[in-house]
Amino acid sequence: MKFDNLLTGFIPEPQGRDGLALAVLLARQAGAHLTVATVKPPAPGGLGPARADASAWAAYLEEQATAALAQARELVGEDADYITHTHKGSGRGLVELARKRGASAVVIGSAPGGNIGRIVLGSTADQLLHASPVPVILAPRGYADDPPPALDRLTVAYRRGPCADAAVKRAARLAGVMDLPLRLVTLLVSSARPVKVELDMLARLRDQATADLNSAARGHRRRTDVEVELLEGRSVAGALQHGRWAPGELVICASSDAGPLRRVFLGDTSIKIVRAATCPVMILARTP
Repeated sequence: MKFDNLLTGFIPEPQGRDGLALAVLLARQAGAHLTVATVKPPAPGGLGPARADASAWAAYLEEQATAALAQARELVGEDADYITHTHKGSGRGLVELARKRGASAVVIGSAPGGNIGRIVLGSTADQLLHASPVPVILAPRGYADDPPPALDRLTVAYRRGPCADAAVKRAARLAGVMDLPLRLVTLLVSSARPVKVELDMLARLRDQATADLNSAARGHRRRTDVEVELLEGRSVAGALQHGRWAPGELVICASSDAGPLRRVFLGDTSIKIVRAATCPVMILARTP
């Protein structure tokens, strides 16, 4: 997986700084070029007196975009490109920019309103997660307040299938590029009812999941260190809580097998992982 050209959307708000902090960390560790973009809405057209109002509004929007990029430049310095793009939707605008600039991934922060350390999917993320041709990386709320000095490990949420197997291959290549260990985890959601038939089924699922994890890890250990872990709980969030998480963790999720090719498309489990994770999450675009 190429990871040499990162794009991050920035607004002068806490979520913009969270995404920017993560993008800077990723670019530095991967040796990637960074582009910081702000997406501004188009000014309305008009005739007569309305035209003057539209011109004033356009000037205001340009002024706000310039101020936003100036703030980003103060945080990052000159080791990035800074651009303004016009589009009605911020997420769709970032999708356009990702295509135009050949971005390897798009990085944004969490929508406001959630708990510190968690990810909330707002309209920008929703647009990206249904249309982006490249991976989308989400920073949890408050990430910029105390970012780790570096990433420590990549963790792939694995469930046997074509998209998950492709995700492991791409993550292993990225781990090699970034000199990071790789972990594969499978989440096993179980009920609390001690019924024998359910306990027997759960035991079989554990055995199968363990075999699948070991099979997926086999062959990648020549490229990087790979470990496997089965996380069990009564919900996706509960299973994640039983895992060991490094301060500089990045979780990687595959797109749904049902999604369109070369697009990011979240399945139900991936959505739950994004909402329950306490570290950044990358969602890969589906590949052939």
